[in-house]
Amino acid sequence: SMPKQSAPWLILFLLLALLLTGCAAPLPQSWDGVISMLRGEPTPLPMDADGQAIFDFPVQIVRVERVVDGDTIVVAGGERVRYIGMDTPEMGTDPRECFAEQAKAKNVELVGGQEVALRMDVSERDRYKRLLRYIYLLDGTFVNAALVQQGYATAATFPPDVLFSTYFTTLEREARSAGVGLWGACVR
Repeated sequence: SMPKQSAPWLILFLLLALLLTGCAAPLPQSWDGVISMLRGEPTPLPMDADGQAIFDFPVQIVRVERVVDGDTIVVAGGERVRYIGMDTPEMGTDPRECFAEQAKAKNVELVGGQEVALRMDVSERDRYKRLLRYIYLLDGTFVNAALVQQGYATAATFPPDVLFSTYFTTLEREARSAGVGLWGACVR
């Protein structure tokens, strides 16, 4: 049988061989990396010298013509775009839902008149024929996430478009426990 002291070396050698052959998932560099993986956070986007995001996934750059409400915009060419993975209070009810005005105002502040990057998940459109997209500012700000994080929206998962559902759910839980936005202003 094998001498006792060589077993740990053998295990270490096999682990090293596994890592060097690329069979294992890349390990996070720090506990922060582990925590962000567990939170479902997207990896930060690389930036160019002018502070603009370098999108490392397919996007379509469009100008926002009009903000309909907290989670819907109209872009140049007249296409309506519904934000994926989150939901804001409705403007169209009578009376309007609590925090609907604030959610729309925040969306106007973030994207009104701006060029934005649209990212598709799985579905092209919803049943109302709106494009379904994640929205990014050209500086890399992830608009869908920002609205949930700041309490203007709730996480809303509609399979198959679930790329960031874990992340949005985490952001909602944190916003709720901090009482920010609608979580402090509305009875829910």
